[in-house]
Amino acid sequence: MNPNSTTKEIAKSGVFNIVEMLNVGENDVDALIDVSMVLSKKYGDKSILTKSTIEKYFNRSGSISFIAICQHKIIGYIIGIPIEKLSREPWARKDVNFGKSNTLYTYAFVIKETFFGNGYARILKKVFLSNVAKRKNLNFVTGHVISGRTARFKGNISLIENVHNWQGTGLTFEYYRRIL
Repeated sequence: MNPNSTTKEIAKSGVFNIVEMLNVGENDVDALIDVSMVLSKKYGDKSILTKSTIEKYFNRSGSISFIAICQHKIIGYIIGIPIEKLSREPWARKDVNFGKSNTLYTYAFVIKETFFGNGYARILKKVFLSNVAKRKNLNFVTGHVISGRTARFKGNISLIENVHNWQGTGLTFEYYRRIL
């Protein structure tokens, strides 16, 4: 892992900006792990990023990672991975678009709790989706979200299936598909 991250600024408004993380460096590992702690409260310790999972998902060929930054500090992220990169997952191989190189799976989307309710998460997701839609050959975004969440999404969304005890959390998640 390089010492410094490689980023490309995507959007900026005052103290808030969004960058595409082209490569995570050592200098941002701790901040990303800190943000992921939000997930552990709902989904357990397995959801906390590690240096290894950062390398695996953020720095993986074909992944698209956007980072939310407020006052020069990382406050959130969203990671998209080509579904074919998840070939070890039975649900990924069952997806009708598996092998077509047209689907990006949303691996994680999180904002630090202190920034809930101010619109930063909505902006991050909107910027991410609009940028993904511009990518050649990408027609769909999929993901797993807690049961009931898909109904609140805007856009052309389909609920594909409910998954009980998703990743050992004891919770029911929905697998959805968004047409870009």
